[in-house]
Amino acid sequence: MGIGCGVGVALEGVHASVAALDALTALGALDAISALEREDAFLASGIAVGSGAALGSGVVIGPGVDVLQRRYEIRLERLELTARLEAQLAAMKARDAAEAIGFQQAMTPPDASIQDRTYAEMSAVEEIAGVLTVSSAAAGALVEQSRKICSLPPVFQALATGAMSWQHARIVADETEGLDPAGAAALVAHFFDPDAPHPARGAAPGELVPSRFRAKVRAWRERHHPETLQKRHAKGVADRRMEYTPDRDGMAWVSLYLPGDTACAIWNRTTATARGLQGPNEPRTITQLRPDIAASLLLGSASEPGKVPTPQADVLVMVPVFSLLGLTDEPAMLDGLGPIPASMARKLVAHGANSFYRVLVDPRDGAPLEIGRKNYRLTETIKRWIRMRDAKCTFPGCTNRTPDNETDHLQSWECGGPTGASNLAQLCPKHHRLKHHTQWTPDPATEDRSPGWTSPTGRHYKPEHPDPEPTYWPQWLMPTELRSSDTLSLDARCKDARCTDAKCHDAGCIDVPCLNIRCLEAGPEDLPLCEPDDDSFIDPDDLSPDDPLWAQLLATPLVPSR
Repeated sequence: MGIGCGVGVALEGVHASVAALDALTALGALDAISALEREDAFLASGIAVGSGAALGSGVVIGPGVDVLQRRYEIRLERLELTARLEAQLAAMKARDAAEAIGFQQAMTPPDASIQDRTYAEMSAVEEIAGVLTVSSAAAGALVEQSRKICSLPPVFQALATGAMSWQHARIVADETEGLDPAGAAALVAHFFDPDAPHPARGAAPGELVPSRFRAKVRAWRERHHPETLQKRHAKGVADRRMEYTPDRDGMAWVSLYLPGDTACAIWNRTTATARGLQGPNEPRTITQLRPDIAASLLLGSASEPGKVPTPQADVLVMVPVFSLLGLTDEPAMLDGLGPIPASMARKLVAHGANSFYRVLVDPRDGAPLEIGRKNYRLTETIKRWIRMRDAKCTFPGCTNRTPDNETDHLQSWECGGPTGASNLAQLCPKHHRLKHHTQWTPDPATEDRSPGWTSPTGRHYKPEHPDPEPTYWPQWLMPTELRSSDTLSLDARCKDARCTDAKCHDAGCIDVPCLNIRCLEAGPEDLPLCEPDDDSFIDPDDLSPDDPLWAQLLATPLVPSR
């Protein structure tokens, strides 16, 4: 359902249910919660309950009350009341989201083109996303669901009175998607109108856990859908896709939306292959083998199922030099994912991608160094630089990290904007177009920070990219000016040469393996820390930003010594 359709119906349903929403407030749910708070505070005070005590507002504690049992019951009562209030607030949020889009449409000139109307609605959705601090996708889903719920008065009324949760209401919005108005009305009447010809039997919608309610709604939808399953399946096939979601601890999810028979065949094949590999010499579980087999098949190692090859692809990774050399275990940053273990980064550099691009960072503060250009056309080097600095689309709330994000001039080239890191930023195709067709305005960037944004209504959103942190330095190599005042001397640290995995005792070092052995084997006095006086070396400060040596340096694979 498009954002722009059915506004009148939605608002009519909203206004018809506002009275029910206000009625809930009049019932005094908040007053009831306050009364329970007073009662609980009285019980918690340790005052003995004898012949009874009155707390006002009709609350009386009788004699012989089991204090712990009553306080337990109060928690359950408060949870029940809070759930009703959350449903009420969800109804208010849905109403406001639907009306906001309606007002935006009303402000759009009648003779506006379809493109202008589309961008005006996109801008309104982005404003809602910023106000709620959610992604634009989440805000768009909220708007769609809100308008659908508001267009179905019985559903909105059940939500507004606290008879069911927002999750239940979303299920109705989801399952009526694709139905014509008559079909949606029939589904709602079946579950929410006790006077319907064949109403649903058993528990009311809000009395079922959401998963069971969805199962009942979906079963009814399948039986009464005006289109055949074959036609609906054909539409589903057209929506097939692969999705990628970064996760913590250097991990990520890859999911496939496929025809059921294809997905089942993939699952069965990986399971059968996994069972064939199991044996006394295979330590991996079947749960671990399945993803390894899928990865080996996708990455071209079908001859050795279950062995995951190193990715042979364009990989942009920022590895602190001390971590790359094995002096610390500081995590690296993989473009499109986030922090990865130092061992994984070393593996990528030594054996991995066809194209590994080194990114120079200032070891004093971790900030990337500037690369400049004096013409409009961007080199691949500076594009990769912006990818590393921004990590994703810089528009507020956007999480798009795909490599096809566009490097855009914040101040246009035609208006005198230079082609340098301080005037460039990553934008996904959607927000690139939105920037050029609406009043969303980016701030200037800096050499090491992404730009902030200002919305058409004047709300300002700070840049989301976190400040880089200083690189972890081995203490014997750290410059004096970077040492913290509480840094322990080398003599105060562990001198046990057999210690291989003890944590560093230096308060200025963050959870890296103890470096004492390395220090004992080669102390500061054994290392040439000063630059040699040799004319064959080039001072980087003597190179202009346009010098081709920069591009050559950044494109040179760096393989650590073993």
